[in-house]
Order: sequence, then C-alpha cells, then structure tokens
Amino acid sequence: MNTLKYLAGYQQPIQDQVSELLANGKLKAVLLSRHPDIHAIRTDRALYDYTMEIKNQYLRKSQPLSKIQYDDKISLSHQALGLHSFVSRVQGRKTKAKNEIRISSRLKKVPEPLLRMVVVHELAHLKEKDHNKAFYQLCCHMEADYHQLEFDLRLLLTLIDADVKVY
Repeated sequence: MNTLKYLAGYQQPIQDQVSELLANGKLKAVLLSRHPDIHAIRTDRALYDYTMEIKNQYLRKSQPLSKIQYDDKISLSHQALGLHSFVSRVQGRKTKAKNEIRISSRLKKVPEPLLRMVVVHELAHLKEKDHNKAFYQLCCHMEADYHQLEFDLRLLLTLIDADVKVY
C-alpha cells in the first residue's frame, strides 16, 4: 500500500520529507502546529449558511444552489471529499437546473481552513466545470492560501491513511 497516495502529484523531495516526518512520528505535530483546532460547523444548516456566506461574497452572480449538505456516503475511496452536481430536469416545456454541493461527513471534525478549502473548491465548480488554470485561479481568488490548505488536507489524509488519530 502506498502511504503517500494523496501526495503522488508532488515532487519527490517533498514526498521524501513527508515520508521522513511520518516515519519519525512528527507529521502530526507539524499539522497540529498549523491547524490546532477543529471547526464548529456540524449541521447541514450551519454548512449551508457557511457556504452561502462565501458564495455571496465571491460568486454573487453565479447559479443558485439548491442543496448544500454533509454526506455520509462520500468516502476517501472515491478520492473525493466534496461533490458538486448539476442536475437538469425537464418540467413541461422548461428545463430546470439544480446545483448541489455535498461535503463528506468526515470533514465535520477538521480545522475550519481545511473545510473552507473544500467548500471553495466545490463553489468554484459553479463557474468552471474542469480543473483547469481558470478554476485554480478562482479558488485562489476566494481563498488566498488555497494551495497550502490543499497540501495540508493531503497531509491530514496521509495521517488518517496511516491510522494516526489527529483530531
């Protein structure tokens, strides 16, 4: 089993450094020094309000969201922590479109910046469907530390994969 599967896209020196920290039992301390506390956004309603606050700040003119909720069925085996779905339904002569965001329930007990990174990622899909340059520019516009937070989340996932309880 590859213990660094979440870091596969990173350069080898970074992977080596993370492997060394993991082997020495210091990776947890590094992550906790950056993100010591978990957030208090536990309910679907709180997640909805949190997400809509970010959306209204940065994507006011984008398509509306019909549903935002935590989802127990999203797992790490799907390589996803959040899902954005665009559902079109034909009603008579009209086509109605609904945008939904589902966030993995595993993110109920992580630091707020890591939750924000996933929410920002899913919100960016309202404007950009693909993971291209424009998509990541939009993510960085909404969250300046987007790439660092994504890396930190990958470190957390690596620790979880190694059966290390962090939070």
